[in-house]
Amino acid sequence: MKEAYRGVFPIAPTPFAETGDIDWPGQKRVLDCMIDQGVDGICILANYSEQFALTDEERDDLLKLCLEHVDGRVPVIATCSHFSTRIAVRRSRQAAELGAAMIMLMPPYHGATLKATDRYIYEHFSRIGKAARVPIMVQDAPLSGVELSVDLLARIATEIEQVSYFKIETPMAAAKLRSLIDAGGGAIEGPFDGEESITLMADLDAGATGTMPSALLPDLIKPVVEHHRAARIDEAAADYARILPLINFENRQCGLRACKAIMFEGGVIDSDYVRHPVPPLHPATRAELLRLAKQFDPLALRWGR
Repeated sequence: MKEAYRGVFPIAPTPFAETGDIDWPGQKRVLDCMIDQGVDGICILANYSEQFALTDEERDDLLKLCLEHVDGRVPVIATCSHFSTRIAVRRSRQAAELGAAMIMLMPPYHGATLKATDRYIYEHFSRIGKAARVPIMVQDAPLSGVELSVDLLARIATEIEQVSYFKIETPMAAAKLRSLIDAGGGAIEGPFDGEESITLMADLDAGATGTMPSALLPDLIKPVVEHHRAARIDEAAADYARILPLINFENRQCGLRACKAIMFEGGVIDSDYVRHPVPPLHPATRAELLRLAKQFDPLALRWGR
């Protein structure tokens, strides 16, 4: 039986030139930097990858480039979310055929009010599982506006073979993780958290075995996960408390722009451009982010220098 994926699986940012075009060589450097950070795996085409700002053609090209460049050095999770089950099936099958180790999907939604019912959410994941034949991670995040109950998630896990990983980043994530693990039992192979690991210690205490932060400081987050796994709880808590100011600032003040700003300063990418209508960081916010980051010296801040 294959060992379950666990550990730190950060999200790869998509670098753009100042023109707004994708920086293809920069994308390769991003992936190399992440591997040098000691990550356990990489997630591509997620919201923190600005997937919502990509054309379908760009998305397909990025999927191929990332999987070919990583070339099995670490497992890659490909985000394949779409409201249309037909399109999500196509994306997921394509990613699996190209070598993705796992597929991540949000429940089907479009805007604030167009959402699938529990029945069709279940069928959505069932059809994708049959098509992709690789493990699937359900992303349970406030962005979708879809309320995924523990009962529904546990049913999906126990009845759909491919769905065994869950990224829980709702409010009070630890309580939901604990309830999901209790309800789903052995069918929950990979309970993960997200949200830049801002609730990591509570989530690990609740049973999370993995986390999906940004690519800003996974090298500093990984010791927390490893200490906790080895039951060195005091060491995990101390390491986490030390880096929490930077995690908090990223999560609450910067969002996806933080990782790009750090990677730009560290010579990983040539520009920290984000596509309109996402605004650039305010200069004062950017300066404070860099001040904080320099205190902790993450690899991304010096990788390309």
